Amino acid sequence: MSWSGGKDSVLTLREIQHNSEYEVVSLLTTITEGHDRISMHGVRTLLLEQQAEVLNIRLHKVYIPKDANNETYEKSMLEGLAIYPALDVITIAFGDVFLEDVREYRENLIAKTQLQSVYPLWKKDTTQLMNDFLRSGYKSVIVCVDTKKLPESFLGKTIDETLIKSLPDEVDPSGEHGEFHTFVYDGPGFLQPVKFAIGEIERKGQFSFCDLVPDN
Repeated sequence: MSWSGGKDSVLTLREIQHNSEYEVVSLLTTITEGHDRISMHGVRTLLLEQQAEVLNIRLHKVYIPKDANNETYEKSMLEGLAIYPALDVITIAFGDVFLEDVREYRENLIAKTQLQSVYPLWKKDTTQLMNDFLRSGYKSVIVCVDTKKLPESFLGKTIDETLIKSLPDEVDPSGEHGEFHTFVYDGPGFLQPVKFAIGEIERKGQFSFCDLVPDN
């Protein structure tokens, strides 16, 4: 599975694990070198490792340089994916919902490997997805916002029905356009919650990040 640690990844994992055709053998996450954090989401690698541990699934970290361009990103990803055919793994799952250009990009990348890609959430209604996410008992916190689309005040907030209703009308309920990113710390399949404290907020261009500090 392509894994960000956020809500779409968790919902994709749920769909895959409920499908007898598949067995999840690894969570593949890109990590930014020098920052030791999940690329785009900004979550510390230690929390990612704890998340994989409580989900009881192997974690595969692929490192990419800071400010990597598409060519560098693809090179790192292809090198990371190259190990799987020898392990009899033939499929990688992505959590995309409706962005055609993103799916096309992924399919073109995976076409360069011996794998096939699947999209368990594809074309599902994002409002329904978030309702299912909350009803199922998952707990997540907003770790990154695009400040051109969502105020910085949403950072560090736990997602619940009240928060979803408070989103601006132009913001997708699941943040599919990149309006916000999340870290899921508890829910079905978790052996125990991932513990953390809310840390400092950092602004990088139009994006703001809320640091989650491991709390053991």
